[in-house]
Amino acid sequence: MPAPGQHLISRRGFCLCCVGATAVAASGGWLSPRDAYAEARGIVSLIKESAAASPITVRKLRNNISVLEGSGGNVAVLTGADGKLLVDGGISVSRPQMTKTLQDISADPVTHLINTHWHFDHADGNSWLGPAGAKIIAQDRTLEYLSQVQRVEEWDYNFLPLAADGLPTDVFAKSRDLKLNGASIALKHYGPAHTDSDISVTFGEADIIHVADTFWNGVYPFIDYSTGGSIDGMIAASDANLAATTDKTIIIPGHGQPVSNRAELQAFRDMLVGVRDNVAKLKREGRTRDETVAAKPTSAFDAKWGNFVIDPAFFTRLVYEGV
Repeated sequence: MPAPGQHLISRRGFCLCCVGATAVAASGGWLSPRDAYAEARGIVSLIKESAAASPITVRKLRNNISVLEGSGGNVAVLTGADGKLLVDGGISVSRPQMTKTLQDISADPVTHLINTHWHFDHADGNSWLGPAGAKIIAQDRTLEYLSQVQRVEEWDYNFLPLAADGLPTDVFAKSRDLKLNGASIALKHYGPAHTDSDISVTFGEADIIHVADTFWNGVYPFIDYSTGGSIDGMIAASDANLAATTDKTIIIPGHGQPVSNRAELQAFRDMLVGVRDNVAKLKREGRTRDETVAAKPTSAFDAKWGNFVIDPAFFTRLVYEGV
């Protein structure tokens, strides 16, 4: 568990932590998602149950933009005469809390929804926001993944396709520019990173960027190799995010504390490079995956980054797969 004063990611930050809380008594520490699946009824079920009960916290930023914490990934909201724009929609079981929270922000309907990538803790809300009238915008790989059964081996789970009215209808390959509520909004595809469908969403006048799961603030990230994720791609995405921001930019990560900055993003990037280099060296020496885990190549970073379900051993295994 985190030492006093360290970031503790609440279930509002990401519902996976409930799995760790469930299993910690039996294991003496955090379990990987696959281990937690064996201990409980399945990590995805636990995430959804946690999201169903979690309150939604609103943090107002600037230029009519807020960030919502509590339904899977961090959700950005832009309000105005054109209706609400959401960046990600969270998990559908959070609909009652999300509906109330969005109504409390303004009476405007949700007219546009951007999916930053296909994962259920970001795109499951499509299933009610689409039928409610939101135009769903996404990178074309996101549409592909949401239209088919997707298996994430590390979660031991098969995700079913969304219904047609929950699928993106406005898709792009590399970039897309929008003008809504007086805001200039730029969508940009990263290429392989957390998945190969990740995009950033930049609000130009406000100097706010939602970088989604290419940045996990204060915790080790998940990398989904099943749909094109890559440790080197995560580092490249961090470099791109750093190049696109200044010290005044508000950065919204996919998970972790939802309001971040360039210094925290730089620390995340440096951690990724440090762990990648350590693991790659061990692999070049001929160490097996288990031997590499036993060598603790993340040890210099664990005190800050290892206090979550994506624990040091699990993150080492993810990096090992990609170097």
